[in-house]
Formats: sequence, structure tokens, C-alpha cells
Amino acid sequence: MEEGERTKVTEEEEEERKSGQVWSWGAGTDGQLGTAKLQDEHLPQLIHSLNHAANRISQLACGGAHVIALTRNDGKVFTWGRGTSGQLGHGDSTNCLNPKPVKLLETLFISHVSAGWNHSGFVSDSGKVYTCGDGSFGQLGHGDYESHNSPVEVSYFDSKHVEQIACGLRHSLVLLKGQPEAQIHGFGSGKRGQLGVSVDRIKRLSNLPQAVKGLENVEILNIYANGDHSAAVSADGHVYTWGKGFSGKSDAYSPQILSSPLKFTKVALGWNHALLLTDAEEVFMLGGKYHGMLSDPGKMRVEMHPPIHESSSQSSDSDKRMSILGKVLELNETKVIDVAAGSEHSAILTENGEIMAWGWGEHGQLGLGNTCDQTGPQMVNLGDVFPSDNQAQLSVYCGSGFTFVVRLHSQI
Repeated sequence: MEEGERTKVTEEEEEERKSGQVWSWGAGTDGQLGTAKLQDEHLPQLIHSLNHAANRISQLACGGAHVIALTRNDGKVFTWGRGTSGQLGHGDSTNCLNPKPVKLLETLFISHVSAGWNHSGFVSDSGKVYTCGDGSFGQLGHGDYESHNSPVEVSYFDSKHVEQIACGLRHSLVLLKGQPEAQIHGFGSGKRGQLGVSVDRIKRLSNLPQAVKGLENVEILNIYANGDHSAAVSADGHVYTWGKGFSGKSDAYSPQILSSPLKFTKVALGWNHALLLTDAEEVFMLGGKYHGMLSDPGKMRVEMHPPIHESSSQSSDSDKRMSILGKVLELNETKVIDVAAGSEHSAILTENGEIMAWGWGEHGQLGLGNTCDQTGPQMVNLGDVFPSDNQAQLSVYCGSGFTFVVRLHSQI
């Protein structure tokens, strides 16, 4: 190779490095990996078609088999993967192998997105919320059970300012700004209590938003939904959960505080488990013994933390809903800065820029080159792609059976 050619290649590599990278692996038969192939991938795949857009990505949302990418600075939305219920928002009900802009949202600045099993939610910077996809459980919030293949504004919030939306398996949550008396609303399936409506009023379905009871005057920073679970993190670091009980505990039809001296910053919900990240950058888990998500102590070293009761007068029903926290001791003193959960697998990002995964591995979603389940955190090798770039920032995201990592270069 001539010197000029080597220089050209080096410049191209440098440009790609500065553009950031996106990797994906796991279930891919609906095109959700963005590889332009309809197949599972057992090892991380560098998605070249997304590299030049990587530094523009401010958020990824991974659903049942579709992905939503939100760009910084201009608030544009791209979607790909399974579209059979209209969840991609492209005006049709077909799958899409490559990222495609959601044209109906192009005149808006979108500030937050979420992907459920077969539906999607989008919030604009003006506080409007839009949904599309499967509406058969009322999870779109339009007052009916119709599905939509393009985003439709949820008119219930016309006079309110929405900050976030969280989409679960068959339900949705919305977080409002400046509404301390009714800041979270839920709609869709409420069979397991995930709408947060008290047990005496619970409906199996609600196609219009219902105010979540029990969080009045609690400042909520973030909301989460996946499977039949719902959760929220408050400004003072408390975690509230409602919906399907963890580890066989009874379902909760209103938010239950996780009584603990720990301060939490983020929650990642699976279908049967949850990861909780503390302000000390430690990871705790709630959940059952499914595919090693919170495995038997004999297989995975965990330090059990029973909830600390604030009052001895709590009812027996409340006690039944209390969940046990497990700290992942296999991480030793390694600090964790990001967590993500699929339906039955987990992924974390350490302060050293390492990705680790465990749990259900049938589709290769652990990125270890096989389809085995893992009962403890395993290192994921992203390949020898600019490993010395200490200016990069990584984020990890999980769909039901797949995983994404986005690497942003800090100099944008």
C-alpha cells in the first residue's frame, strides 16, 4: 500500500473513531439488531451503518423486537426491527431492517422515547406525548383498543406537560411535570397492578390514563416499565415498585417503597427481576431464580439485604410484598455506572468501560459466542476497535432478547 493510501485509511479510521460506534447482539430475526440480516448474533456486531450517527444518539429504547433511537441537538427519531403492530411509526405494519426516520415526528423536537413489547411512546420538548403500535390492551391511551401504525397524540394530556413515558409489556406510564398530586399516570393492562390503581378500583384494562395513587408530593425523577412491572426513583434516592411481585411475592396495586438505607439512581426492569444502581455505583437485584438473574447463593455469590421496615405496624399484606435485595458480590469492588435488563437477562457497564452480562442466553443476547445461560456476570468482548479511546462514553441497552452498546466520542 502506498503511503498516501495508508494516510487515507488512517484518516478514515480516525473519522470513524470520532463518530462513535454501535454494537448489537442477540435475537435478530425481526431485524432489530440493525445488521441488515434476519438472524441471531452470538457475538457483538459493529453496526457500521450507525457509526456516523452514533455521536448523535442521546437515547436508545429497546422493546420486544424493535428499537428506537433518539438524536441529540435536533430531537429526531429513527426506528427499526419488528413493525407488525405499527410500533415503528412508519405508517405501515412491516418490519424494517435498517434505521428509518419517523416522518410524522420530523416537525417536532422529541426529548424522550420508550419501547414496549409491541408499542412505542414519544415525548416532545413541548410536553406532548405520542404513541403507536399495538393498542389491544389500551396501552396507547387513546380511549379505545385500536392499534396505530403512526404516532398519535394522547389527547388526555393536552393541558398537561409530559416529561417521560415508559412502555411495558402491555401497559404504559407517563410522568408529568409540575403535577405533585398526580404526577404519574398509567394505562393499558392492569391485571397485575402495574397501573398503580388501588386494589378496590383496579381494572383489568384501562384505555385512558389513570392517576397512580400513593406518590402524592413525592418528587419523582424517573419512571420505568417492563413486563408487568412498574417502578419509579425519587429525588431522594428511594425506589417505588408496583405491579407483578418479585420472587413470588404478591402483586402490588399501589407503589410500595423499597425500605432501605441505600440511595438509588437507576432501575432496570426485566420480566421477573430488576437491577438497582446505587449512588455508590453498586448493583443490587430483585427477582427470582430465572436463568441466573438472581441465582441460588451456591451458584452466584450475593449478599442478601432484607428490607428495613420503617414501622413495626406494617400489615402482613405489605410484608408479603416486601422483596429481598441481593448484592452481586462477584463484581468485588468494581464500580458500575450503567445497568440494563432484557426480559430475562442483565447487562452492566463498569467504570473501566467493560460490558458484563448474565442470565438467559438462548439467542446469544449475552454476547459470549454461545447460547448458554450464565448465573453470574461475564465479560463481553467488543473486539479490538479503538480500545485505548479513553475519551469515549459507553451506554448499554437491552431488549427482550437482545443487547445494544453505544459508544460516544466526547469530542463532538
